[in-house]
Formats: sequence, C-alpha cells, structure tokens
Amino acid sequence: MTRATTVRAVLAAAVLLVSVFITLTMSPRLGLDLQGGTRMVLQAEDSATVEANRETTDRTLEVLRQRIDSLGVAEPVLTRSGEDRIIVELPDVQDPRQAAAVIGRTAQLSFHAVQGATPPGTEPESKPESETGSGRLTLPDEQGTQLDLGPARLSGAGVKDATASFEAQQAAGWTVKLDFHKDAGKDWTRLTGEAACHPAGDERRRVAIVLDEKVISSPQVDPSVGCQAGLPSGGTQITGSFSAKEARDLALLIKGGALPVPVEIVEQRTVGPTLGAAAIDASAQAALIGAAATALFITFVYRLFGALAAVALAAYGVISYAALVGLGVTLTLPGLAGFVLAIGMAVDANVLVFERAREECQDRPTRSLRSALTTGFQKAFSAVADSNITTLLAAGLLFFLGSGPVKGFGVTLAIGVIASMFSALVIARALTEIAAGSRFVSDYRGVNGIARPGSVRTWLTRKDPQLFRKPVRWLIVSTALVAVAVAGIVVRGIDLGVEFTGGRLVEYSTSRPVDVETARSTLADAGFGDAEVTTAGDGDISVRTGKLDNDGEHALREALATEGGETTKVRDELIGPSLGDELRRNALIALGVAVFVQLAYLAMRFRWTFAVASVVGMVHDVVIVVGAFAWLGRPVDGIFLAALLTVIGYSVNDSVVVFDRVRELWAGNRKTPLATIARRAVLQTVPRTVNTGMGALFILVALAVLGGDSLADFALALLIGIVVGTWSSVFTAVPAALVLERTTGAPPPVPGKASRRARAPRRDPLDNGARV
Repeated sequence: MTRATTVRAVLAAAVLLVSVFITLTMSPRLGLDLQGGTRMVLQAEDSATVEANRETTDRTLEVLRQRIDSLGVAEPVLTRSGEDRIIVELPDVQDPRQAAAVIGRTAQLSFHAVQGATPPGTEPESKPESETGSGRLTLPDEQGTQLDLGPARLSGAGVKDATASFEAQQAAGWTVKLDFHKDAGKDWTRLTGEAACHPAGDERRRVAIVLDEKVISSPQVDPSVGCQAGLPSGGTQITGSFSAKEARDLALLIKGGALPVPVEIVEQRTVGPTLGAAAIDASAQAALIGAAATALFITFVYRLFGALAAVALAAYGVISYAALVGLGVTLTLPGLAGFVLAIGMAVDANVLVFERAREECQDRPTRSLRSALTTGFQKAFSAVADSNITTLLAAGLLFFLGSGPVKGFGVTLAIGVIASMFSALVIARALTEIAAGSRFVSDYRGVNGIARPGSVRTWLTRKDPQLFRKPVRWLIVSTALVAVAVAGIVVRGIDLGVEFTGGRLVEYSTSRPVDVETARSTLADAGFGDAEVTTAGDGDISVRTGKLDNDGEHALREALATEGGETTKVRDELIGPSLGDELRRNALIALGVAVFVQLAYLAMRFRWTFAVASVVGMVHDVVIVVGAFAWLGRPVDGIFLAALLTVIGYSVNDSVVVFDRVRELWAGNRKTPLATIARRAVLQTVPRTVNTGMGALFILVALAVLGGDSLADFALALLIGIVVGTWSSVFTAVPAALVLERTTGAPPPVPGKASRRARAPRRDPLDNGARV
C-alpha cells in the first residue's frame, strides 16, 4: 500500500469516527412536518405615524423572517392572517420565551443629542418619559439620571451593519459595532461634531442611543474629537455592560431593522407535526429500499469495485448526516428525501472514475489494474471538480442571497456536494486502491468490474451512431418539447399551492378525542386530500387548506364530526402565503445570480459557447418540468420548489461532464471537425450518464411508489427532471454548442499541461523501474 493510499485511509477513518460520534451523541433538529413546534399569533398595532394594514403587516412579516433566520431557526413558516395578524411557526425551538422576546420587539432605534440632565431623585422640569410636540424626550439613562433629549437625528434605518464583538483591550466587554450607510454616516458625524463643541464632562457632550424608548447607551464624545469634527461612521460602538447573548440579540435586531408597526403576541401554543407517523414511516421505508437498490445496481455493474463504491456511499450518508446534525440544520421530509437522492447522485463521481478506468484498460489491455485505476482518477478529476464547483457556487449564492427554505436548501446542497467529493476522492479511492493491490483482484478480470468494457460501451462502439450530422434537427425537437410545456402553462395554468397563494386556517374542538391520523384520512376521503392537518393546543384539530368557501368549510366540519362527535369551530382565519412576494423575489434574484456566476465560471473553464449551451439546456429542463406539472394539474408548492432546484443542479452537472470530455478530445485532435469530436465525447460519456441516472431513478421510483402522497409530487418532479436532463445534456446542450461555434472564429482549445501529461507515457505505480 502506497503512502498516499495510507494517508487517504487514515483521513477517511478519522472523519468517519467523528461523524459516527456526532450521529450517536447529538439529536437532529426536526422540522414542523416531522416534529411540530411552536405557533405564535402576533397582532399588528397602529403606531403614532403608521396604520397597521395589509401592506405594513406584510413588511413586518419580512422583517420578522430576517430576525428568525438570524436566530438560527431554519425552515420557519410565517403567514399573514387576515389584515393585521401574523402566524409564526417555529420548529424545535429550545426556548420559546426567548424567541418570542426577540421576535416581538419593535426595535425602533434612534440617536439623540443630550440637551441636559436631571440627577436621580430630582424632579425633572419636563414630564419624564413623555414626548413633546417638538419630538423631545425625557428618559432615564443607564444610571437612572433623567436625560433631556433632542429630536431623533437618525434612526436604525441608517445602519448598514451591526456586529457583536468583545473588546478586551479597552475593558469595554461585549459591544455592538455599527456601520452606517453613506448619508446616515454624515448625520452621525454631524451629531457627534455638535456634541464635541461642549466641554469635557458636560452632559451635553453625550449622545444618547435609544431602543424602543429606552436609553441603552449614552457615551461622551471623546475629548480628542474637535468641535464640528465628529466621529467617523465606521468606528461607532454601543457599550452598555452587555452579556454575550444580549449583544448578539441587539446586533441582530438592529441589523434586521425595526418593525414597521409594533406587534403584540396574543397567542402561543404547541402544534403537532403536519405529517402523520404512517407517512413518515412509509417515506423512510421507501428511502431505504431505494438506497439498497442503488447499491445493488452499482455492485452488479462494477462488481467488486461497485461494492466498494456502495460502502463509500454509506460512509457519505453518515458524514453528510453528521454534518447536518452538527450544524443544526432543520431536517424536513423533502430535505431528507433530497438527502437520500443525493446518495444516489453521489455515485456519479465513482461512475466517472470507473468508466475512465475501463477506457484505460480497453486502450492498453496489458497495463496493471492499479495503473488504470490511478489514471481513471486523474482523468476524471477535472469533470468531478468542475461539476461540483458549479454546484457549490450556486449553493453559496442561494444561502447568502436567499431566505427561508431557499437558504436552507443552499446549506443542505453544499454539505451534500462536499461530502460526496470526500466520499469519492478519498474513501472510495482508498478502498479501491487497496483492493487493486491484491493479486487475486488484479488477475481475475471478471471480479474487479473495470478490466472489461461494459455492455453499453460495447454496444455503442459497435453501432457508432452518427448523432450530430445535422444538430439543428435535435434543437427543433427540443424546441417542440418546450413549446408543448409552455402550452400547458398557458392553457392549463399553474396550480400554485397554499404556500404561494394563501388560503384558510380553521381550528376545531371535538367532543370526542380524534387522533390526527384519523382526522387526515377522514378529510382525505371527504375530498380534502391536500389539507394540512395538525394538532393544536390541548387536543384541537387545526386544518390549513387552500381557497375554501363557506360550503367547503361546512363539509369539512361535517366530515370531522363523523369521528369527533360535536365539532365546534374555535378559529377561522384567512391566511396569506408563507412564500410571500419578497421571499419569492429574493429566491429569483439568488437563482438568477447563481446562474450568471455559473455561466461565467463555465465560460472561463471551457468556452463561452459551452457555457451558454449549458444554461440553454438548464432552462429547457426547468420549463419542461413546470409544463409537465401544469398538464398533470399537480400543485406547485414548496416541495416542488426544492425538487426544481435539484433538477437545475443535475442538469448543469450533466452538461459539464459532456463538455469536459469535448474539451479534452478537441484539444488532442485540433484538426478534427467539432461535430465528430462531440459525437465521440457523447458516446464515451453515455455509459456514465446511464449508470448515474439509473442510480438516482431507483430511489425516485421507490419514493414515488412507496413514499405516499407526501413525497409523490417531489419524486415525480425529479423523475421528469432527470429524464429530461439526460436528454438535454446530449441533444440540447451539445447541438446548441455546435450551432454557436459556427458563429465564432475562435480556434480549438490548446492542450494544457494536464492534457500533455495525460498523453505522456506513465510508469506503472507498482513498477520500480528496474530492467534486465
């Protein structure tokens, strides 16, 4: 065993041990659909200047969403109820009271000049804690001294960023550092410059920072600051004997912004999971069956090395699950299904390597198994790296620019990509290199799985189909498919789910206890299969559904009465969408920026024509998946959104693998027509495409057939997406690149150092160089 193999084996063992320890000692944070959580109802109230209406309540909801994201509570559900109420549902909150205290604070921040002070115990001239017509305030400072404050000179809206930090050198303890926007920074400099015109020690040299009509800090301007000079906006700190937790909470409140209107928590209760135990068990069973089928398929295709890849996939599952648990990511059922699907797709890197090794064995039958495997890893590395880097770029941008479920998807996607690369390039490589060193495995070609070409490769080599003599024909077929999809969107329309459209929330109290599973099945039999049924409070049944008129509500109540006896309606409210306009807009912006960054990266790594063709293929896949759901009349909801983001990643990944091979072959055969190069590249990568797609399809079919209604749409969207993505990577992206290349006079790519080294004779790693 070589030194590099030993290092990989030790590293893999260490990471696995840590992952197993985290898995056994830490509990996962489960989402509302799996475990339930806390539901709070907030009542928006009029302020002195703003009326609590639909518009201001919607803006308040988005500020609350930012605060909740800052608290670390992933996958919350926020909806507007009626005109001026907000329903907040938080999964697995350790301290609901602390969350409620932070969420409910108005966080109106303002900065004031101090115009005078009254010592404690002395009656102030003006009425304390009252606001005069001129906007002046009289409030106690940190020591109880009554400060006479001037009008607010700037507000929290001028704060660009707020961070909590510990200042050990100046013994200030925990502070909150503020960074102002440009215009607000000038106001701050002007305010502190005016205060500096008073002598040191004068109360009027102070500046008061007020949060929700409470002075949280009122520092003196440093004596070194001259009159009218002022303090720069970048070095402002709020001090106030804060604890670490208080400083962080204050920073997130200031950064998140003030609520447009104050809110009051009028109700707080515990809610049960939105999915029943039977649905969760069925989904788990389907996931296990699908993963086992994928492992068996890989073992059947690649024999011993396939079995070792299946072991590496199991290790990938442990590592990525431990990372999700260790980082506190909230696990929802679609997230777990996507996690299981990632196991099927993580086999892609192993398939790339094995197919490359098969090519090496076919081209040079006399070379050793170890040498062919090493070359396979080296040649597959660029495709693995490029496809995963593009996915990581998208995941990072979705996390930093998105919010709510889009941000959570970015975290899960990034963890999956990093874990899959580690599984393939470290764990699988260590296992296969150890096996390749065995004389038995090396001598018996039918055992190792890569010494002989696969049946798909053999059939394609024999047939040698001329695919791209007229690439425009394939583009016409793809355009026709897109036209059919667009027709479905126009004719049938998109059936947006309750997350996008809002609906109705009704709670019932029954005279006899009703199990939530029984309530779900009863309502499904009555025609309310899409209704979300949970427990609420002490045995009440909460039903969230789409548009529901009074007759529909009466039918729903009558259905519940068959099981619960006398059924009384205790709440009936119209609710807004949980995926509101701003969240959807942020998601689209994040997705658009991610696509642009991927386009730029692919243009840099390949050619601009290849990059544009990859994006064309991706758009083709997205439109067809949406159109298929429109024709089928299936709802487009949050679960569909997660599936669509997965399809986008799969589509780009497939195209990158094909174009990586085109680049390699074209650089080595610069005088060969590009259409011939593209045909060879496609035929060489088809075995990888088929085997990777089959690995994912096993899991998706199991989820669609056995996973129940909760995952049927998720699996259906991905099934369509993977089939269409496989088509587009070959018959849309490649023909589009061929057509675009006709418009450019750029020369073929120049062989890089890696390509020249790949063509140079390579010594067998087991060959010590001795000759006789």
